[in-house]
Amino acid sequence: MRPHQWVKNLFVLAPLVFSERALLTEDFLRAAFAFLCFSALSGCVYILNDLLDVEGDRLHPTKRERPIASGRLPIAVARVALSAILIGTVVLSFIVSTDFASVGLAYFVLNVGYSFAFKHIPFLDVISIASGFLLRVLGGAFAIRVPITPWILGCTFLLALFLGLGKRKHEILQAGARAGKQRRVLDRYRLEHVRLGMLVFGAATLACYALYTLLSEHAGRLFHPKDLVWTLPCVAVGLFRFNQLTGRADEGRSPTDLMLTDAPFLLNLAVYAGVVVVVIYVV
Repeated sequence: MRPHQWVKNLFVLAPLVFSERALLTEDFLRAAFAFLCFSALSGCVYILNDLLDVEGDRLHPTKRERPIASGRLPIAVARVALSAILIGTVVLSFIVSTDFASVGLAYFVLNVGYSFAFKHIPFLDVISIASGFLLRVLGGAFAIRVPITPWILGCTFLLALFLGLGKRKHEILQAGARAGKQRRVLDRYRLEHVRLGMLVFGAATLACYALYTLLSEHAGRLFHPKDLVWTLPCVAVGLFRFNQLTGRADEGRSPTDLMLTDAPFLLNLAVYAGVVVVVIYVV
């Protein structure tokens, strides 16, 4: 279920933080529960993907060590676990709200579509990944019953497109001539197009975030969003550093794994988080 990948579900907490409600106990607990639900759902998606990709994973230098691909986890056991965890998570999601449960189901259905079809279509696969991040943010908003600002959705979608293309860039560089055998869609990508896309969506993410700090009326009613301008260098550095990490194909690990162990990236993220907390909850 790859718990180390659940860091992506922190996007569920974005509405909590940027609506200035992180210090309210009930909202914090509801958002935390929503995070756990999405982590379980994403874990189900990883099980499903590993069941479908078992043959291709066995040809990959690192994915072949995953439990299903290596044979340590029997396929029958994985199928039972997938069904049990999925049903249990959906039932628990209704404790939060019907809207939240609906978003969670939509997230899983989207990823089923990704696993069976979308991941084989260039760029549509990345759009599907980005849509999953949008659903995380929407789920977080429904969990604590706050309106969602288009600025957060815009920033999330653009950033997710950037991250998704970065993952494809890393896979293309890592696979080399074996790209099509490891993941069929990689044969239909061109590295120069992926790099151009990362440049475009990276710049668009930074621009959208800058406009959010300057123009968002929603944020202006809660705190002083213009003070978030001071976080723009952190956003730019984070985008630049991620782009660098996607070029480290020789290390064999995914860009997400590299981010979680990269000291410059983590330091920059800590500075960003600190400034956001100060601007929203202290100043």
